[in-house]
Amino acid sequence: MDQDQKKDDTLLQLVTFSIGEEEFGVNILKVQEIIRTMEITKVPRAPDFVEGVINLRGKVIPIIDLRRRFGLTPKAHDKNTRIIVIEINNIIVGFVVDAVSEVLRIPASTVEPPPPVVAGVESDYISGVGKLQDRLLIMLDLDNLLSSDDINTLGTI
Repeated sequence: MDQDQKKDDTLLQLVTFSIGEEEFGVNILKVQEIIRTMEITKVPRAPDFVEGVINLRGKVIPIIDLRRRFGLTPKAHDKNTRIIVIEINNIIVGFVVDAVSEVLRIPASTVEPPPPVVAGVESDYISGVGKLQDRLLIMLDLDNLLSSDDINTLGTI
């Protein structure tokens, strides 16, 4: 079996979630946990996409609104809103999403490189687009979602 065939057989495990009408996926290994929204404390002079911080079992975690990060209209939290807790560059961060859908396993062969612009989201954040039977899944590259300046700022919150 050559390398190309081996790659095609690889299954990607993804946590899928929605923001607006779009469906996104992130590698399940990056996700520490998924929690319901809780009281978020505002932080003065934080970047506009930082909603604030939460206390999660004694740890203060910055919370980023992915709608704002992507330049979309903010939306009030509802019963489906979730916070996906992820570690990026040794910093624990929570991302607010409209709803978490499911954990999916998709073959790596169904993922294509991202087009230059997808759903208004800059392609720097996107590692690929997964083709499912009835829909497309935008795969987020979490390491590129925040700039090094953003990460430095979060590290001081």
